[in-house]
Amino acid sequence: MIDSPGIAFRAVLDAAPLPYVRRLLGEHVCELLELLQGSNADPASLRAVAASAVSPERLVADRDERVELLELLPADKREELAGRLGGAGAAEPAAFLAGLDWSPEHRRVLLGFLGLVVDRVPEPPASSLGRVGPAYGLFPYQRTAARTVRRLLYSGERRTVLHLPTGGGKTRTAMNVVCDHLRQHEPSVTVWLARGQELLEQAALEFERAWAALGDREVTVVRMWGDHPTSLEPISDGIVVLGLDKAGAAVKADPGFLDRLALRTTLTIFDETHQAIAPTYRRVVQALSLRSDSSLLGLTATPGRTWADIAADEQLADLFARQKVMLEIDGYDNPVTALIDQGYLARPTFRTVAGESGMKLSAQDQRGLAASFDLPEALVARLADNVQWNLQVVRTILDLSTRHNRILVFAASVEHSRMITAILSVLGVDAAQVTAESPARHRDRVISRFKGPGTQTMVLSNFGVLTTGFDAPAASAAVIARPTRSLVLYSQMVGRVIRGPRAGGTPTCEVVTVIDPSLPGFGDVAEAFTNWEDVWEAR
Repeated sequence: MIDSPGIAFRAVLDAAPLPYVRRLLGEHVCELLELLQGSNADPASLRAVAASAVSPERLVADRDERVELLELLPADKREELAGRLGGAGAAEPAAFLAGLDWSPEHRRVLLGFLGLVVDRVPEPPASSLGRVGPAYGLFPYQRTAARTVRRLLYSGERRTVLHLPTGGGKTRTAMNVVCDHLRQHEPSVTVWLARGQELLEQAALEFERAWAALGDREVTVVRMWGDHPTSLEPISDGIVVLGLDKAGAAVKADPGFLDRLALRTTLTIFDETHQAIAPTYRRVVQALSLRSDSSLLGLTATPGRTWADIAADEQLADLFARQKVMLEIDGYDNPVTALIDQGYLARPTFRTVAGESGMKLSAQDQRGLAASFDLPEALVARLADNVQWNLQVVRTILDLSTRHNRILVFAASVEHSRMITAILSVLGVDAAQVTAESPARHRDRVISRFKGPGTQTMVLSNFGVLTTGFDAPAASAAVIARPTRSLVLYSQMVGRVIRGPRAGGTPTCEVVTVIDPSLPGFGDVAEAFTNWEDVWEAR
């Protein structure tokens, strides 16, 4: 630690006679400097070079050089230095300094007095006890959930759902379970099922990070979505991150694909498990669960498929033997409230603002609403083109920009996202957008800047790519400008800004949903968390 105030070595040289400085440098250095400058060397340049080129340690270690250096100190600084070296109150500070034996410790104090950091021999630790943190650790509530999950995966029906609220770390918790499974079952294959490139790549990267910390051998990671091949030859020990749509296409091309994969698979993870009872996806899950020693784990923040269809929720619960691991925290009826109070989740403020579009729902619109799980695309597209509704969207963003540095916008379509971004930019707001059509390099650059530590407000608009698999803890506000009646989708959007300070996020967050009064919407993530409790057995 540098003592203060002392006097900087450069300040001593700045006040020293020029001949002293030239002598320290040597005439060859002075001559070189004069040649480079084309005339007599500028005194300020000589002093600057000396401050960098001359070794203070050499001056302090040599008796004659040290005496001359001490004489250059102002009288009040010599007195201050004498006090540090045990001569406080000495009648003649200069004589006290001259009479010291200048041990290594004395020289170290002088160097510190000159503003120089001196490496010291490390002192022995005060205690024989130390603490070490895990490279891939879990919060206490996650560890409790993981223990219960393991118990259910290896007994009875061997299947369960892990239900952690949005922002609660379900992927990290599940990866601990996966790594534990692979360590105990060698060789073994785990299949991680998900839908959407962002979520699939997040899972592959997260496993690589987890296994690097928790693994005990080299295993294979197979990415199997998009244009990736579906060959099973490379894997007998490790994880297959399999896109649900890719699985369906693979079965069409090769009916025996899932059967061969199932023979190797002892654990299947279904991320965003509310999708599991869709007929195509259910067949994938059932095919991979044929082995008697195979386990099935679903992951979700909202363990239901719809908001009001209890029959569909019953089917989902049955698929997982009605076994669900959720948080039970003493003193709290709702675990979301507990995680907010304890700082794991941000304390959210929810509000809605109405954009009066004046849209009239036709009979065809009504039929589309009745038949669709979510709002029909044609209806959403009409709303996204509505001037009055978009005026409310832009005004909402501008209002939030006065008190938030990072704002996420969930737009209604690709074109809608582009339009919002363009208008905000013209208005002087730092705004960018990413969609599924964005080039990977552009997407990575924009997201990196959004995640950065900048103090200026930045708005990131998106459509369809940041609802899952995206982590930006600094984001503290979200504008939901994507009309939906899917409580699951709404909860996923809210989840992008709800990470609390103990998880690297913000203490509070603000979520504003722009609604059209003629269309249904949702507004509270806590309601989403408890909406399906009557069809599950908490464990």
